[in-house]
Amino acid sequence: VTLDDIKKINRNCQPPEKGLMCEILWSDPQPGPGRAPSKRGVGLSFGPDVTHRFLKNNDLDLVVRSHEVKEEGYQVEADGKLITVFSAPNYCDSMGNKGAFIKFNETLKPDFTTFSAVAHPNVPPMAYASMGGMF
Repeated sequence: VTLDDIKKINRNCQPPEKGLMCEILWSDPQPGPGRAPSKRGVGLSFGPDVTHRFLKNNDLDLVVRSHEVKEEGYQVEADGKLITVFSAPNYCDSMGNKGAFIKFNETLKPDFTTFSAVAHPNVPPMAYASMGGMF
């Protein structure tokens, strides 16, 4: 996969159930090499070798991704070349995970900030849904 392949994706649609957009959205890293079926049932799992090949083929140094819960809010894998960051603490009010965000300093070294969930207001789920949205 190249950056040109990614740039060609039509993003003005719901994500399809297969194809490159689906794989970018739902695929997750795995510790072992190669590719394997995903635990999600969609997308696939990919090893550090796949990450390193993608970076080399696209003249990149790092992949930063999200869309996967991480216990500490983030995880660094593939010899420091792949970062997953997840900013929703206690996802779905049930996971107990921390949230995190990244700031890159002037030398592009990542600086991670983690945070825990706080109690939210006593508002029933979807209470704002009938108000026409927030914006």
